[in-house]
Amino acid sequence: MPPVVPRASAVLCLVAGLFALPGASAYADEDWSLAPARSAGDGRSSFYLEGAPGAVLQDTVTVTNPGDSARTVELRGADADNAADGSFEIEADGASRDGGAWIRLAERKVTVPPRTRAEVPFTVTVPDGAVPGDHPAAILASGAGRSTGVRLHLRVGGPTLSALTVERVRLADDGRRIRYDLVNRGNTVLTPKLAVRADGLFGKALDRAPRALPVELLPGRRVTLTEPWPDAPALDSVDVRLTVTAAGGARDQGLASATFVPWGALAGAVGGLVAVVAGGRWVRGRRGRGWRGRGSGRAEQQQTERELTGAAT
Repeated sequence: MPPVVPRASAVLCLVAGLFALPGASAYADEDWSLAPARSAGDGRSSFYLEGAPGAVLQDTVTVTNPGDSARTVELRGADADNAADGSFEIEADGASRDGGAWIRLAERKVTVPPRTRAEVPFTVTVPDGAVPGDHPAAILASGAGRSTGVRLHLRVGGPTLSALTVERVRLADDGRRIRYDLVNRGNTVLTPKLAVRADGLFGKALDRAPRALPVELLPGRRVTLTEPWPDAPALDSVDVRLTVTAAGGARDQGLASATFVPWGALAGAVGGLVAVVAGGRWVRGRRGRGWRGRGSGRAEQQQTERELTGAAT
């Protein structure tokens, strides 16, 4: 039997306990909620468990019902993933394959009477062959037409590696956004920082100091992000360099080159030049025809005068 790793806040009983809520009438209009069980002075909003492969970890989740009627809530473990913008996301649909599949709740369905809370113990059994590092998961609850979850930061003991890469750096079609991919090549969750610099023919075009991105990049995940550049140059050739760092020594750079040409203004200038050239040719053509016309008229007049003079003679 695998060893049990105790926690100070763990509840060892396997049934849900019911406790009266002091001052519950003040919350009569609120819906049910889900949170980690708390001891005195414990203000945690998520779980953190760590153990070696083969360990059994324990903790307790609390379902609170401040309303005037009973609530029935279903509980289960769920995997976590990255949303499209890189934020943390609970996989509410589909079967769990990682940390969420290791969670076993003492009660899969609990009915919480009015103005009480139910504390439901659960265990996390780390497989013997689990890969060291972070395996983000969550406790997911569904009931009364809604779902909510509590994050579970689960780390398997062993060597950890913080590593990431910046890939596919390019400028968007409008030239006012830099797009790039971030890939977590390690086995820990990363909160990266980004610095941006662009050097052009006329000097420095962009220089942004490192700042934390609103991203929690899970191990093995790839996200595509966008960096706005609303004041990009109108005419220049630049080299763009993205530098990304994260805790644990993770660091990488991505490069891209871009040429900015004001095609609209250039097209207008070319069109104006063409119009001027065409107008000049038209004027010269008209003048040429006018000169030829005036010369022919004088010759005819001179011939007429000679004929008249001869006749008089």
